[in-house]
Amino acid sequence: MTLSASLKLKRDVTAIAIPAGTPHELTEGTEVYITQELGGTYTIHAGGALFRIDGRDADALGREAIAPIESADESFEPLEESIIWEQLKTCFDPEIPVNIVDLGLIYDLKTDLLPNGKSKVFIKMTLTAPGCGMGEVIANDAREKVITLPAVDDAVVEIVWDPPWHQSMITEAGRAALGLESS
Repeated sequence: MTLSASLKLKRDVTAIAIPAGTPHELTEGTEVYITQELGGTYTIHAGGALFRIDGRDADALGREAIAPIESADESFEPLEESIIWEQLKTCFDPEIPVNIVDLGLIYDLKTDLLPNGKSKVFIKMTLTAPGCGMGEVIANDAREKVITLPAVDDAVVEIVWDPPWHQSMITEAGRAALGLESS
């Protein structure tokens, strides 16, 4: 794990404990180290533990807070699945510096066209380990990012365990990012 230089939290912040997935209050002045800064979220090391801080709370780290993305324009192009896949590539496991698509966590993606011309997206995903408490956090991150697409009206992300995830599901891009040999 690569740690940044230490910094002190600028304000109290609710972080998510990794891998438990439970909220934890970190107080202003707590010394932290950023270990990962990807996809608009931060993984930090504080007091011997790892936590995830949402980009909306980046100001607690002295960074510019990321405002939720909202579509200001009601016009949209018809949805292509490739756009959804690219959006999912902005979601990261907080412990692994590879997006959830290249990790092989997305098992299925379907869209239904709604009467308003927008789509409802259905995603089946898994996690690298069944006991990981971060599942709902990662699934919610994926859902939030997909529903920011102008042609998406709603998204449902279901966590599934069959088939069980294994390293052979990592894409070539993911393997390269992790320094693994090609399969």
